[in-house]
Amino acid sequence: MPPSGLQDPFIGEEGAQIQYRSMQWWSKHITVMIAQSVSLGVLSLPSSMATLGFVPGCILIVAIGALTTYTGYVLGQFKVRHPQIHNMSDAAEILFGAWGREIITIAQIIFFVFLMGAHILTFSIMMNTLTNHAACTILFCLAGTVLTFVLTLSRRLQEVSYLGIISSLSIVIAVMITVVAIGIEAPDPRAYAIGHPTLLSGFSAALNIIISFAGHLAFFSFQSELAEPKDFTKALVALQVTDTSLYLVAAVVIYRYAGAGVKSPALLSTSPVVAKVAFGVAVGTIVIAGVIIGHVGAKTIYVRLFRGTRRMNERTLVSYGTWVIIVLVLWTIAWVIANAIPVFNDLLNLLAAAFGSWFSFGLEGLFWLHMNRELRSAKQIALAGLNVFLVLLCCFICGMGLWATGKNISLSAKSAHGAFSCADNR
Repeated sequence: MPPSGLQDPFIGEEGAQIQYRSMQWWSKHITVMIAQSVSLGVLSLPSSMATLGFVPGCILIVAIGALTTYTGYVLGQFKVRHPQIHNMSDAAEILFGAWGREIITIAQIIFFVFLMGAHILTFSIMMNTLTNHAACTILFCLAGTVLTFVLTLSRRLQEVSYLGIISSLSIVIAVMITVVAIGIEAPDPRAYAIGHPTLLSGFSAALNIIISFAGHLAFFSFQSELAEPKDFTKALVALQVTDTSLYLVAAVVIYRYAGAGVKSPALLSTSPVVAKVAFGVAVGTIVIAGVIIGHVGAKTIYVRLFRGTRRMNERTLVSYGTWVIIVLVLWTIAWVIANAIPVFNDLLNLLAAAFGSWFSFGLEGLFWLHMNRELRSAKQIALAGLNVFLVLLCCFICGMGLWATGKNISLSAKSAHGAFSCADNR
């Protein structure tokens, strides 16, 4: 029996009012994964490249891209082995029992809400850029919260996936506008092959790269709504090739022409007019990627409440009303977070250290070791070494990352505007 008698939450839904498992990997599923993963992270990569230099920056982007491709593959295999898994807490129960399930449930909800807060924060930066700070930043955060709340009201990922196409095109076009504009406007600044960061700044830059590939927390949920869950690997490879390529191009070109003064988000590194154009185009991904994250976070709670009941697939006041309340509560908390931590890079680094390390590296290593408890070949022994390394790497990233982020937040607090401030946060 699966742990706690869990079953696949979408099993036996044929003929139901709402059917979740309806996505094909080659169409909407890829766009949702790209929209969720390729969003805010890419906007911080040029500043990371400026800190590390071309060579270490490129090596880290490629290396982390390769490692997260492998860990994503492990997640897909673990889901196929255990079809009842819908999210990380289901998988954690297989490894650690009931207590592990509750800890991971809390952790993943916190991660989702903080990511949602990062999107609200970016929305306020965008609005301040477009309007030259025509209103209080708190109001811009509120406007972003209301918009994303409304767009998260659909319970099926397939409906949200239509927005994913807009989001994917939005971030690619915005980055390309920035790349071309910086190349034309470039003051020919200095760019270095190897930077000389301090331990604090270097590790913070590495965390920015890690959070750019930290979409794994949503992978189980995405795979659960595939018509054929075994096709997940194909979508994963398409995602990783796309995001690694875009990250390299954006980070290298923008840093080359913007130099050490490149800003984060990177769209602010162009002239005021071009920055407004780029942000206007990027509004799609700023809003929609947040909507997808909010949808997956709400679905985690919704499935926990109604798994195995008819309410999962009903169009009733209780089932849909519960969904609306969950979405409203999550976005309200995200609005509070966006106003409480008003520095873009610090918020991303905090997420990478505390959660991205475990959800992208550590737990995957443990999943593989659980599936391969008997090592029967040299290949399995080598892979066991790799997965032990992933767990150790996760511990290192988490510990050092929390230290670096704590120091940075302390330093930023002295120069940045305070929490819940109307001040311009560009």
